[in-house]
Amino acid sequence: MINSKNTFIVTTSILCLSMAILSEGQANPFLLQLDRWEMLLPSIGISAMHMQLLHNGMVVMFDRTDFGTSNVSLPGGICRYDPTDTAVKFDCSAHSVLYDVVSNTYRPLNVQTDTWCSSGAVLPNGTLVQTGGYNDGERAARMFTPCGYSETCDWIEFPQYLSQRRWYATNQILPDGRIILVGGRRQFNYELFPRHDSRSRSSRFEFLRETSDGSNENNLYPFLHLLPDGNLFVFANTRSIVFDYKKNRIVKEFPEIPGGDPRNYPSSGSSILFPLDETNNTNVEVEIMVCGGSPKGGFSHGFTRATSTCGRLKLSDQNPSWEMETMPLPRVMGDMLLLPTGDVIIVNGAGAGTAGWEKARDPVIQPLIYQPFDHLFSVMSTPSRPRMYHSSAVLLPDGRVLVGGSNPHVYYNFTNVEYPTDLSLEAYSPPYLSFTSDPIRPKILLTSDKVLSYKRLFNVDFSIAQFLTVDLLSVRIVAPSFTTHSFAMNQRMVILKLLSVTRDQLTNSYRVSAVGPSTREIAPPGYYMMFLVHAGIPSSAAWVQIE
Repeated sequence: MINSKNTFIVTTSILCLSMAILSEGQANPFLLQLDRWEMLLPSIGISAMHMQLLHNGMVVMFDRTDFGTSNVSLPGGICRYDPTDTAVKFDCSAHSVLYDVVSNTYRPLNVQTDTWCSSGAVLPNGTLVQTGGYNDGERAARMFTPCGYSETCDWIEFPQYLSQRRWYATNQILPDGRIILVGGRRQFNYELFPRHDSRSRSSRFEFLRETSDGSNENNLYPFLHLLPDGNLFVFANTRSIVFDYKKNRIVKEFPEIPGGDPRNYPSSGSSILFPLDETNNTNVEVEIMVCGGSPKGGFSHGFTRATSTCGRLKLSDQNPSWEMETMPLPRVMGDMLLLPTGDVIIVNGAGAGTAGWEKARDPVIQPLIYQPFDHLFSVMSTPSRPRMYHSSAVLLPDGRVLVGGSNPHVYYNFTNVEYPTDLSLEAYSPPYLSFTSDPIRPKILLTSDKVLSYKRLFNVDFSIAQFLTVDLLSVRIVAPSFTTHSFAMNQRMVILKLLSVTRDQLTNSYRVSAVGPSTREIAPPGYYMMFLVHAGIPSSAAWVQIE
């Protein structure tokens, strides 16, 4: 048995090269040196406006069907005829692709109804449910069930399934495995998927009406986070509440975020729920962070400077109040993702303007990494190209961040525009992926269960060249996000309770024993990436299903 008093001798050179928060409050001095960007593919044929990582290692991406012909054809001479399409009624090109992370290849998928500015979530069985959009897609529900890359799985669509049009709505998976769909353009209501029966209707949600800035709106794609008590945190414009969707009532309203700057589409800030830590027996702390946006009226007033502030709100406090911080770079349309370490990356976006066609300028190319414990922002390395309106990003199982999209103008236009439509994919490798950290990087060898149960013990076998101390080891599960329009829907990290670490002298490997999440509210059923993090250095993830 290894306890907190047992440590292993590690050479000074290894420690110096791979230090990554060895104790609380000790920041990584190498953040600015060891990250890198990689161009994966110069073109996938479409612009990655929406992304979802699936549990088989594939990423579903799509843009919109009324956008003109894309740069990738549908297979086998398939064409789509849509008399309601506003761009091309007879279209033999694809507007969705399936990307294989391992082989760095893609194949076209056939989506029929218009997915422009839609939303999504993944069911507990791993099926992506994708909802809403524009025109003939505004009431559509679409499903994509993962299969092998060479197989022929494709979108299955239900064009009139939803009770209301869902254009710029937000989806959140619930503890019972259903999905709640909230809002959309001029939709001050919500509904559940799957519906109870054909007569199921939406429920009124006056909070969305109250938070609308008229024609500027600023409450589209509201930020939703499932809380450990089963209620929802909802942020729209400048206001936020705890909402009991079962009883359709507001449980609590928080102070407005200071400064008066709107944070939702088209002002388009972003939001994350900090990791839920179950390692202690006390109540789980719940904290939200909202970053970026644009001043009120920015959508109508030209290229106003983006908002540089972030607000942190600890919901578990008796009297929560916003703690404001300032980013090194103002940003609108940034994507916020939780990294396996619990740090936050903010990538993509613009320094002026808002979301919308030709509404932004001054691309913010450099990502930020934010270390929550230290309240520290670090400016990271520069990618090869700007990504503004309609860009997206997701965390991959190997710890990289996949980034794509950006087309801040109408149609697939590559000439005579300041920022051409971008069809490329890039990957960002944070500093923890540097080879200098390899000696203290865990490698998962085997999990005792691919299916984890609530409150049940499980084991993970791993190897590592230099193990430091059990105090620096954690087991974390991450729900992959559906990312679009600066919000990573359903993104979630839970730090699981660790019981012990033992060493096998014969194989020189280790076994960590941990406990599954305590409740469905803490971790809704479904597929998660499980990372081991040692001294701030994560392993690659193993997929587990929680049920």
